[in-house]
Amino acid sequence: MTQRADLGHDSPLLTRLIAWMHERFPLENAVLFLVLYIAALSVGRALSSEGAIVWGLGDATGFFAAWCFFLMLRVFDEHKDYELDCKNHPHRVLQSGLITLGHLKVLGGIAILTQIAFSLGLDGGFGPITIAWLIVMTWSGLMAVEFFCGAWLEKRLLLYALSHMLVMPMALIWMAQIGAQGESLPMSIAALAGLSFLSGAAFEVTRKLKAPEDERDTIDSYTKVLGTTRAPIVVMVLLGLGALVLALLLNALLSGPISALWYLALGALTLPAIIALQGFRSAPSAQAVKRSEGMVALSMLSGYALMLIAIGLERGFGWQ
Repeated sequence: MTQRADLGHDSPLLTRLIAWMHERFPLENAVLFLVLYIAALSVGRALSSEGAIVWGLGDATGFFAAWCFFLMLRVFDEHKDYELDCKNHPHRVLQSGLITLGHLKVLGGIAILTQIAFSLGLDGGFGPITIAWLIVMTWSGLMAVEFFCGAWLEKRLLLYALSHMLVMPMALIWMAQIGAQGESLPMSIAALAGLSFLSGAAFEVTRKLKAPEDERDTIDSYTKVLGTTRAPIVVMVLLGLGALVLALLLNALLSGPISALWYLALGALTLPAIIALQGFRSAPSAQAVKRSEGMVALSMLSGYALMLIAIGLERGFGWQ
């Protein structure tokens, strides 16, 4: 890939867009998106059908639509935060003028058309998948304009975060509805929504922890609002609640109450993140933040992986 130092306004547009993606929407993020997509699809299919969870080529196409959803959110954020990023990050590809918001509007428009075309195609018209997509799309659009009260909302970091974290449960319900292939989903799907909210909130708070020497007046952080001792506790509570909700989801997916081994597995997945967060509380530093962020991300991904293992042991997977 072309290095940033080699970029100029005369570089091909595709090269500049790839540089922006490398900076703001790296391809390695697709691993997380794939885990979320497969988990949501599997849960939706397991809760709405009998027998093995069968995959097909259409599910691979669906992942591209899901990837486009996350790309769309990034484009929305780039528009929403543009002026502030010009002050805080003037050397970024977008802020330096190598690409423009107009370029991103086209990219975002393609991403939206891909999602709606896929949803309508699976429904064979207007149906439950498209309805689920319209719900998450409406909320995403409101996020893009900061619910028409941006100046007020930005002064209330916790409320701001809550309003933006709700998009993830909605997105996973859309993906679960894709997995259900138009069939109705039971109320137990709420456990998947709750898990995605809690794990996403834990990661978001961890991502905005700062060591005292790294705090900046123009950049919000949870340590600035809650302090270096209380902010990590919030993450620990979110992780604990997420483990409990995952236990409820496992009970819905497995026949009969889950055994003690599953609870031990849940504890083992959560413990490293809690240890890392406690380390940050004891000695706040940039290195401790990075360690905590990595462990929380690992805990989140491992939780979804455990869910897939449970479905595989209970139902089995197949391909057609």
